[in-house]
Amino acid sequence: MRRRWPRVIALVAVLVVLVVGGAGSVAWFYLRSLEEQVSHVDAFRGLQETERPARVTEAALNILVVGKDPPERGVSRTDTIMLAHIPRTRDRAQVISVPRDTWTTIPADGARSATTAKINAAYAWGGIPLLVRTLESFTGVRIDRVVLIDFAGFGKIIDALGGVDVTVDRPFTATVLPDTTYPPGVHHMDSAIALDYARQRKQFADGDFTRMRHQQAIIAAVMQKADREGLLTNPLKLKDFLGMAAGVVQVDQDFPMFETIWALRQLSTQNTTMLTSPSRGTGVVGDQSVVFPDQAAAARLYQAVKTDTMAKWLAENPP
Repeated sequence: MRRRWPRVIALVAVLVVLVVGGAGSVAWFYLRSLEEQVSHVDAFRGLQETERPARVTEAALNILVVGKDPPERGVSRTDTIMLAHIPRTRDRAQVISVPRDTWTTIPADGARSATTAKINAAYAWGGIPLLVRTLESFTGVRIDRVVLIDFAGFGKIIDALGGVDVTVDRPFTATVLPDTTYPPGVHHMDSAIALDYARQRKQFADGDFTRMRHQQAIIAAVMQKADREGLLTNPLKLKDFLGMAAGVVQVDQDFPMFETIWALRQLSTQNTTMLTSPSRGTGVVGDQSVVFPDQAAAARLYQAVKTDTMAKWLAENPP
């Protein structure tokens, strides 16, 4: 059975690297030296300016984060779709997870007509450019940058931290290590167990939504461990970590990685808010299990993203 890598775990690599930006001149030196090791993807190929959402404010930054699974039968897939919004103040971030099964319209792409499908079908059918078009159509938000995470090598990052401590909220049986049941409480997890925990869904009544909560717990654990281990202040640890991160990340062709990371050096787990795109719950279309978006609530959320008024939206809709 193909391993389903978690959608929210993708953000760990991005946020850790952003936090590393706060390590001052040490991070400056290593980031500059590693920048050329990060590969690039033509994320906006074929997108027509007249068809894209208008950029309401130049100062805010919206980053699409995509988790890339190994190809299956020649088809690339993603279970990870996130929109990270960085306001013009650059002192906080809101990260919105879009469920992979969200039922929406996939725009026409070459020989393929526009059709309704799960949102992650856009990546399988047309790669990053079609996914960008689909997300911009779904949210009405202009995507400025794209980051892809290769999950084939991502486990090395967790293991480089010596594993993480995660609070298990309910018992579960691991699929990587059969017959291993975890009772509620704090557990130390290596990459295999942590990622396995973060992708459990079928045994829970609310499926993917429980999985999202578990994935958020993994994110918090990784960030806290990085702080405790002094990753941001130890040059040798920092060098090794950034070397691994560079090997699992791709960015769009024009992504000014060094300048962007330095500009976002104020970000931390304390001022990063994790959200989920509003939905009306799950259902079935044909033989597919899908997530139906709450279009009215989503429109209000993404309008706040588009106009860079998320602080007001969060005050009115506390997570």
